[in-house]
Amino acid sequence: MDFRSVYTEDESAAIEKEFTRLKEKCYLDHAGTTLYAESQIRAIQEHLTQNLFCNPHTSRTTEDLIDQVRYRVLKHFNTRSSEYSVIFTSGTTASLKLLAECFTFDPQGAFVYLRDSHTSVLGMRGVVGTDRIFPIEREALLRHLTVDGNSSNEFVSLLVFPAQCNFNGVKYPLELVEKIKDRGLINCERNQFFICVDAASFVSTSFMDLTRYKPDFVSFSFYKMFGFPTGLGALLVHRDAAHLLHKRYYGGGTVKIAMAGRSFHVDRDSLSERLEDGTVPFTSIISLLQGFETLERLIPPVRGQCSMERISAQTFLLGQYCFRKLQALRHGNGQKVVELYHDGDFEDSTGQGGIVNFNILHDNASFVGFAEIACMASLHDIVLRTGCFCNPGACQRLLSLTDDDVLKHYRAGHICGDANDLIDGQPTGSVRVSVGYMTRRSDVDRLVQMIENCYIRKHSSNRLPRSLIVCNYKNYCQPQLKMICLFPIKSCGALKVTTSWPLCPKGLKYDREFVVVDENGVALTQKKLAEMCLIRPRINLETNEMILTHPSMADFTLDLGFSADASGTQTVKLCQTKVCQDNVQAIDCGDDVSEWISVALQTSGLRLLKQSDVEVRSVQTSEREISLSNQAQFLLINQTSVRWLAGMVPDWDDLRVEPSLESLVDRFRGNLVIETSKELEECRWQRVKIGESEFSVDGPCSRCQMICIDQTSGVKTAEPLRTIAKEFKGKMRFGVYLSNLNLRNNSGEELLYCGSTIQGLIE
Repeated sequence: MDFRSVYTEDESAAIEKEFTRLKEKCYLDHAGTTLYAESQIRAIQEHLTQNLFCNPHTSRTTEDLIDQVRYRVLKHFNTRSSEYSVIFTSGTTASLKLLAECFTFDPQGAFVYLRDSHTSVLGMRGVVGTDRIFPIEREALLRHLTVDGNSSNEFVSLLVFPAQCNFNGVKYPLELVEKIKDRGLINCERNQFFICVDAASFVSTSFMDLTRYKPDFVSFSFYKMFGFPTGLGALLVHRDAAHLLHKRYYGGGTVKIAMAGRSFHVDRDSLSERLEDGTVPFTSIISLLQGFETLERLIPPVRGQCSMERISAQTFLLGQYCFRKLQALRHGNGQKVVELYHDGDFEDSTGQGGIVNFNILHDNASFVGFAEIACMASLHDIVLRTGCFCNPGACQRLLSLTDDDVLKHYRAGHICGDANDLIDGQPTGSVRVSVGYMTRRSDVDRLVQMIENCYIRKHSSNRLPRSLIVCNYKNYCQPQLKMICLFPIKSCGALKVTTSWPLCPKGLKYDREFVVVDENGVALTQKKLAEMCLIRPRINLETNEMILTHPSMADFTLDLGFSADASGTQTVKLCQTKVCQDNVQAIDCGDDVSEWISVALQTSGLRLLKQSDVEVRSVQTSEREISLSNQAQFLLINQTSVRWLAGMVPDWDDLRVEPSLESLVDRFRGNLVIETSKELEECRWQRVKIGESEFSVDGPCSRCQMICIDQTSGVKTAEPLRTIAKEFKGKMRFGVYLSNLNLRNNSGEELLYCGSTIQGLIE
């Protein structure tokens, strides 16, 4: 299976230098957004800092420059201002919304849209000016290429379809534009169709020639093409369709005259001036010039092919290479590893873009959930996309989901964007990889290698069948609390306690009271910096100090005496950060400790923050107070269940030596480590009594790729995440959340003792 680049060696080397920030990352989500080149951003910065750009309503110079950008946009599409107008919007969605609101239908006119369209097209149904709304299936749309006879062109109607499907990259022949305009649609013979092409996915890697094909409207976003700026797109409007766009609302700059006391105004003459309300984002628009220049400089036209045609050829070949590599994967029993969701076999670039969509299968043909794949990809520093990609029609068709299936999934709790990936063994979405002009063959190879390593068992396991596994441990008559673990700094190492530890209203005293944030104030976790596990805090309750340790650093001692004055106001600097989607008020712990952490993690600009006592964070479902933990006051892990899970792992092919039981328990980062006589016994409990303390069970803990990080070294492995997903049929759950039911006071005098007996109660 070979791949030969369209680029020369010099071109490939020049492109490689533009994306050094990728470092070890493998980026395969160009359909989400492509990446901006580093020289592109430098050129934009230089252009903005060396010139004075005023509001275009003030400055004719800025206005003229924006018109120059309009000209450059039209040149990119091989057309001119006498044919098309450029209406700047905030993106494809805004372009489609604008069209839906402004398009003037005849009383019997229809709005027709391809069922396999982006959600933004489906949303047009709510605002279009007609009640005659019809979806059309893919095959039905394509068949209309051969419809004979002319329509009578009576009723002005609108048809919307994508130039390229964002779900799997299949391209729709743009010849459809003229065919349907000439011949109409079956069952809509009396409609005069004006056609909008949703080009958001297409223009990122393909050339749209508007001299050859002339849709009435084209919508797209510039970040799909250049990566920067975001929040900017355009609606291209053909001159023959401009008269159909009418607005009820008008903003500043769109009128010749408006009166405050009377409902009177006169629109401006040019279409772009009439439809662009207020001040356009002129600095972003001006930045587009460097985007066009960068593409043509890095991938110059050759042998009659423009830059976008060369990019289209390159990305198609990379997509084809990926498609065929995945298609060839087989389990040891001959079963295919990958279920591909495509409308062809990557035969040529005119019918397929550089998008590959798939799900992974176990050797028994059952599905691996896409959430597990997302976690595993993140673990391997691979960026890809999972779900339905805001294209429910294509997702339903290609995954063979009926409307009833979708409703069943919704009633089972699945919504767009969540991790509820398998319901009754049926996938609710899939995995999408998409390539851009800077994608390398090695990126695709890395993806395929991950799938081979994580999901193809190359040899039979030497493990005993589950029924014959014998656990070598003392069979306690009563479950016991073996260890208490707290994590003073969120996502850093554990403080292990084998005696006792005080409780507080938020859980264990000092558990997850601190958080490390980057220079932008964003909370860091081991998902981003696995080395955080090497920072191991110790708490001295007598001196009220936290001692930070790291293998390569001298210890650092932090005084925990943060206090408030008599009015309740903190005496130190307050900051704001976000933890687990919650906005959290926190106290900056000072320069010295922040510098120590920055050096330890070899990342500049880090700060250590402590949760403020002024603002209470609580669990939404129970309103119990919590620290900076993810979801609950406590996480309980059963050592017996971990031992059982270890017996289910077929092999640790990432490591030379299998990890010890203790190191596996550490990966789950539980607060309360218990041992029972039977594995998974904790999953049945509704309440738990540990000594004299009573807890409610708040539900299972959903696991992510952090359990694949060895907490003693920071080394990442594929296990035990993949075994958890397989043993629990795609549900990546292990451990249970607890909340304290009977904390007697807020003084911290209630202690939890290791060695206490445990009663698991089933109500």
